[in-house]
Amino acid sequence: MRIATFNVQSLRLRGDHLSGAHDDDTPERADRVLDHRDRLLTARVIRDLEADVLALQEVFDSATLDHFHDHYLRAAGVPPYPHRICLPGNDGRGLDIAVLSRSPPHEVVSHAALLPADLGLAVPPGLHAETPIFRRDCLRLELTGLTLFVVHFKAPTPDPETARRVRALEASALRALIKARFDDPASAMWLILGDLNDPWDANDTPATAPVLPPFSIDLMDRIPQDARWTCHDPWSGRYGQPDQLLASPALALACRDAIPRILRHGMSLEAARHPGPHLPDVGRHRPHASDHAALVIDTGRFTGPSGTPY
Repeated sequence: MRIATFNVQSLRLRGDHLSGAHDDDTPERADRVLDHRDRLLTARVIRDLEADVLALQEVFDSATLDHFHDHYLRAAGVPPYPHRICLPGNDGRGLDIAVLSRSPPHEVVSHAALLPADLGLAVPPGLHAETPIFRRDCLRLELTGLTLFVVHFKAPTPDPETARRVRALEASALRALIKARFDDPASAMWLILGDLNDPWDANDTPATAPVLPPFSIDLMDRIPQDARWTCHDPWSGRYGQPDQLLASPALALACRDAIPRILRHGMSLEAARHPGPHLPDVGRHRPHASDHAALVIDTGRFTGPSGTPY
């Protein structure tokens, strides 16, 4: 099975056209030609992933996802994804988590309404007990022999310290959900994927520590450290790795030879750490597919504890 994750940067359907890959998604900023070129590049990156299951972040709603699938992915030559999921989350701008899958999930569970009290978690200082834990959502997808937890944690803005407390709560909640789902999480087959929004400075202790090793195995550690970056901020020039693939110890062992690939060929030329190649039409700043790279990993076929082939 080939699994991927991609933050597509503010994908929103406005009338009959999609917004481009930029954070200030207002009608006043719309440039239909440039927006269209951005989204052609987004589709081409997804084409090159060739993923069986693709987790997306920053998708506005189901109508946006369907329009992008029908008018951009199909035009780019991507085989159809019959199963498309985009449930309402808690992002104030309506940028939700989405999933494209070639096979039907056995179950899809949203945790957008989950409160700290539901999991017996303490409310961090400055946060409210009646505010949902996940600032977008945490989607649990049950596939044959594998459980996915798709997330997009709180970004470190506008107040980094408050945002850090939110991310710590999200990570604690995700750990609790995994422990509630499996009697022995270490021996179960699960994967956390998405944008964890860990800090740009790798020297900081991540707020997401509850779901990081040793609870999970960081599959990105299989890539040299200086080659793990997945995001570029053109305004500060900083590079970071907010995007993650965190496997259960059993899954990491079962696909011990699987190494994630990072597809940066749709990113702006400003991200100079990636000298190329780039997709045709990528510009200095825009057009681009996103300010994030896409991650993909082949778990291959392996046999789990019950003897089930995956």
